Amino acid sequence: MSPFKQKEKTAYKTQVARNANMAKFQAAYIFPEIARRRDAHLQKYPDAQVISLGHGDTTEPIPEVITSAMEKRSQALSTLEGYSGYGPAQGEKPLRAAIASTFYDNLGIEEDDIFVSDGAKCDISRLQLVFGSSVTMAVQSPSYPAYVQSSVVMGQTAQYQKDVEKFGNIEYMTCTPENGFFPDLRKVARTDTIFFCSPNNPTGSAATREQLTQLVQFAKDNGSIIVYDSAYAMYMSDDNPRSIFEIPGAKEVAIETSSFSKYAGFTGVRLGWTVVPKQLLFSDGFPVAKDFNRIVCTCFSGASNIAQAGGLACLSPEGIKAMHDVISFYKENAGILAYTFESLGFKVYGGKNAPYVWIHFPGRSSWDVFNEILEKIHVVTIPGIGFGPGGEGFIRVSAFGHRRNVLEASERFKQLYK
Repeated sequence: MSPFKQKEKTAYKTQVARNANMAKFQAAYIFPEIARRRDAHLQKYPDAQVISLGHGDTTEPIPEVITSAMEKRSQALSTLEGYSGYGPAQGEKPLRAAIASTFYDNLGIEEDDIFVSDGAKCDISRLQLVFGSSVTMAVQSPSYPAYVQSSVVMGQTAQYQKDVEKFGNIEYMTCTPENGFFPDLRKVARTDTIFFCSPNNPTGSAATREQLTQLVQFAKDNGSIIVYDSAYAMYMSDDNPRSIFEIPGAKEVAIETSSFSKYAGFTGVRLGWTVVPKQLLFSDGFPVAKDFNRIVCTCFSGASNIAQAGGLACLSPEGIKAMHDVISFYKENAGILAYTFESLGFKVYGGKNAPYVWIHFPGRSSWDVFNEILEKIHVVTIPGIGFGPGGEGFIRVSAFGHRRNVLEASERFKQLYK
């Protein structure tokens, strides 16, 4: 053997330790994992006409009344008179005022309670920064995975169990068909924060006024803070609250996040808001809004001024009508999908108050159902387990899609399960 045998190369490593909280993730975040499996499927079947009804990304064009306002603002930036640089980190005053008057009229929410952002998902993480690593949290099960995942990054949780989607010190509030998708609060332990979404992603269920009154009282009795996600409020068909602040006393215990993403097709434009009432105080009496403002000013330089011009157009009379037209289109899609599965004998939930249809496959692994649908009929869905342990045995089908694709997918579902 040659004395000059080449040494095996080893990768250079810095002396910076990895964030230990990141190591708690032993499974991929559900949506990138779905994209990975879809891409692998396309490599296996390059000629397949894959239809995506999984990730909740909108598909229909933004109404022209909204894009024209963004175009006008964009063109103005190329003039000395119309140029603007940094704006207020909390959002431009006219937009904050329009959000307050449109969504919170007569609810005691003022424009300076509203923080405009680049989306509700981003604000969820910023709120975790406000709360810190020592708080405990409760969350609906199933629910949007960003609530739990962002808490893990902050170090709020002890461990992650692979394939169970269960974290050490998270209080899961079970929401099933048996309890009307609203938790039995008598069985829920006291936590510092309670993350709650209505209409819910993924189940599509909407909490009633009586149920939200119970939730607010539960938070008051326990000295907890509710983080209320109302990103689908405009999809509501029932006479249920659109905002947590419709409930008396909620301003003392609740924060609300929302977004233009699913109303106006702003998933790529990125614009949302969070409401932090002045009445909401920490245990030492310090206003939560002041700490959130500090986080916003430290970690964020304000939403795009072009996006904010679009948001203001959304809230004009013409923009509100245009958003309702888009929402109606997606709700028609949801009705088509719900009817398809009901006609095949499945128990189907959602689709009325939200753009998601929640389908029960009792006794089956949701990943197995996902793989079966993708492999046999080339349709992408979301396995329920991706939304927490309460989602096992279900799949979520999104109504975000072109009508021709929704109709084609419905025909494929009929072929598979007839």
